[in-house]
Amino acid sequence: MDDQIHTGDEHGELGDAEYAEFMELAAQEGFDAEEVEGALGEAGHGPLPVLAVVGRPNVGKSTLVNRIIGRREAVVEDRPGVTRDRVTYEAEWAGRRFKVVDTGGWEQDVLGIDASVAAQAEYAIEAADAVVFVVDSAVGATDTDEAVVKLLRRAGKPVVLCANKVDGPSGEADAAMLWSLGLGEPMPVSALHGRGTGDMLDEVLKALPEAPAQTFGAALGGPRRIALIGRPNVGKSSLLNKVAGEERVVVNELAGTTRDPVDELIELGGTTWKFVDTAGIRKRVHLQEGADYYASLRTAAAVEKAEVAVILIDASETISVQDQRIITMAVEAGRAMVIAFNKWDTLDEERRYYLEREIETELQQIAWAPRVNVSARTGRHMEKLVPAIETALAGWETRIPTGRLNAFLGELVAAHPHPIRGGKQPRILFGTQAGTKPPRFVLFASGFLEAGYRRFVERRLREEFGFEGTPIHISVRVREKRGKKK
Repeated sequence: MDDQIHTGDEHGELGDAEYAEFMELAAQEGFDAEEVEGALGEAGHGPLPVLAVVGRPNVGKSTLVNRIIGRREAVVEDRPGVTRDRVTYEAEWAGRRFKVVDTGGWEQDVLGIDASVAAQAEYAIEAADAVVFVVDSAVGATDTDEAVVKLLRRAGKPVVLCANKVDGPSGEADAAMLWSLGLGEPMPVSALHGRGTGDMLDEVLKALPEAPAQTFGAALGGPRRIALIGRPNVGKSSLLNKVAGEERVVVNELAGTTRDPVDELIELGGTTWKFVDTAGIRKRVHLQEGADYYASLRTAAAVEKAEVAVILIDASETISVQDQRIITMAVEAGRAMVIAFNKWDTLDEERRYYLEREIETELQQIAWAPRVNVSARTGRHMEKLVPAIETALAGWETRIPTGRLNAFLGELVAAHPHPIRGGKQPRILFGTQAGTKPPRFVLFASGFLEAGYRRFVERRLREEFGFEGTPIHISVRVREKRGKKK
């Protein structure tokens, strides 16, 4: 068993003996050792470190995010306050992968610009392991910038100061003026033209930990972390209060008021859990658009810090796009998941019938997540929440030994071969589970496996091994065309 313990990152979660056996198998099938190790390393990584990009409106945050992730995904528009669905993106620099939280999405001057910049920065910094603070070097440091500097100091996270819009030698001098912020050397950058971004990213890698400081509860024997997420007004605060058995969370709070986020330690079913705070975002009419954006930024922050996402859905209303967006966020973050339908006590027969239909169509992609029907108001079925969370965590941490997985894959391929495409029939040759939390598989194949077949493989994996309540990542490596090694 000892070989299970000191596995290096490069083996993913394979023990030494299992790894050696696996590499031999790969060599027999004509795979390059280096390629296989790369695939295992990629799939075996734990949670990625998180980088937040913060700053005032129009300093070029989204343009910089696009530079960092290397594609135009973050929406860039001239009008302030362009909201969008995504706030986190995956990026890679110099062979290291990390996540980027973009706060360039909501910039309407509703709370007074200082307050809204501060609120955004606060949520983002909370989720992050390091921060890029973007300042417009042509404008110089403003009062708002100074306010953000105070926040950064208080948070104590490593900061890289990015002096943006430096297009030439005169800009360099402007950038040098930003030493006055006291955040160390300003990195002169032109996000638009890409000038200086490489040097800046080198600094970012120095600031980012190899793996996030967020060692999950289990390792330290500390309480497991739960994020209670859901769209505004779905009853998150009421549920937390019910679960805690007291008024812990203020149920009406102004969106975006800067305050210390609370992580609640709550005992449930004889175990202490840590509820990562996401409750307390309230819509006010003039904050309509903004509140949604804060909600998604804050949801992202909570999900990054949690192991399990309990997604609260209002059973009395039609499942909305926003609900689905929140579910997607949790799935993409690779967290264990439980779906809780709130306000169950208010449903009549008809609504119940339609809800079942909606769940079948709208939530098809997460049919694997345990469901509980609760009522935050009456406390109904609260006791079912804990077993569901424990089930999801168990699925999230499940690991299938390579030998067993390959026996399963062999039977699967024999019984259900991949359809023939263009005269060829791609086959799954072998595979391994390189990581857990969530379970990550690498399959090695003789040709491209189409999406439908991958979904089929995932479905069968779930039927065979459970994996209830957890997303599964499957990556496929195709054997390069080259002479079979004899």
